[in-house]
Amino acid sequence: MSDRKTTVLRFGVFELDAEAELLRKNGLTIRLQPQPFKLLRLLIDRCGQVVTREEIRTALWTGDTYVDFDQGVNFAIKQVREALGRIVERSLYIQTVPKRGYRFIAPVEILRSGESSAPGTTDLRLHKALWANIVELRVAEENRKKRFRIAVAAGAVLLLAWMTFLVIRLL
Repeated sequence: MSDRKTTVLRFGVFELDAEAELLRKNGLTIRLQPQPFKLLRLLIDRCGQVVTREEIRTALWTGDTYVDFDQGVNFAIKQVREALGRIVERSLYIQTVPKRGYRFIAPVEILRSGESSAPGTTDLRLHKALWANIVELRVAEENRKKRFRIAVAAGAVLLLAWMTFLVIRLL
């Protein structure tokens, strides 16, 4: 058995194993390419802080790399958001800061193998439970909005059909 301590970063239902370069959701491995994984790690390491696009470019690509950095950053952010189960128009983990960069907004718990619970774990668990409830509420809100849009569309179709029926009947 190895004496090496593994660091795992936990947020919501996700765990990021930094050494193994793995992202897990509820224990299942989520596939994430190296660049998006580095980006996610950078954002988590700077949790709550704005990470500029320039800082992302510097962290993900060496000076002798020739790519369209804006497109590269956009693609990496998109990949990370998809891996985290992006909700349309609202990310639960990564906030876009217009014209500046991105901010990781979920609470992060640091777990190290071989260590006992750190002081303040109860507060962190409470914070995490509250965050999980916020996530559930946001998902429920998005689902409610989706059902409402479908109901409005169905009502409009029925109204149009009824009006068409009346016009045809009058002719």
